[in-house]
Amino acid sequence: MGWILRPWLPRLRLPRTRRAQRRAFQAAALLSALALAPSTWLWLSEGDHVGTVESAPSAPVAVVFGAGLFDGEPSPYLAHRLDAALTLYQQRKVQAILVTGDNSRSSYNEPDAMRRYLVGHGVPDIRVVEDYAGFDTWDSCARARRIFGVDRAVLVSQSFHVRRALALCRAAGIDSYAVGVPEPADATWYYGGLREVPGAGKAALNAWLRPDPHFLGVPEPGIARALADAARH
Repeated sequence: MGWILRPWLPRLRLPRTRRAQRRAFQAAALLSALALAPSTWLWLSEGDHVGTVESAPSAPVAVVFGAGLFDGEPSPYLAHRLDAALTLYQQRKVQAILVTGDNSRSSYNEPDAMRRYLVGHGVPDIRVVEDYAGFDTWDSCARARRIFGVDRAVLVSQSFHVRRALALCRAAGIDSYAVGVPEPADATWYYGGLREVPGAGKAALNAWLRPDPHFLGVPEPGIARALADAARH
């Protein structure tokens, strides 16, 4: 089989002269630096605003980003994010929780699953607000500010994602602190970290261009109602 395929495979020609080899190395180094520059930007610019549930300051709202469902229920990673938000609420560090995720089709509804989880663990129904159009991190942040009126929040996600979420929510106009939920370094964790390399590039463009989210719509009063309820109690 190999002798049949070999004539169709492209031949890779390595540079032969020292000058050509040096230029090839410089080009490879430049491409690597450009690819990693957005990730470096996130780590260097947002480190002071990332911590744990214990170190998080008080804020009106916790924003929890979707992380997948298993048979209609939160995946383990999503459940861990929700547990962190639940602790923030129980410690009275936040008064309302905005759950933002994907509901692009009727058979897949992250926000409803997140809401059920939190309400089932004791958070009053009025204190959990759903954003059904959080299709990516920028959309979640932009809609939190422009649709739900969030101007100060604690963001909750896994440690490999929180810096991107923090940079984008701050670019959207939200005074933010990010809680990085710890996870064991398993295959899912490494995959999530790998996704952050192209994700950081997209984040840099979104933070610079600040495009409208996929769906904008009219302002929604859910967060204002939740905070009004907190003020009464």
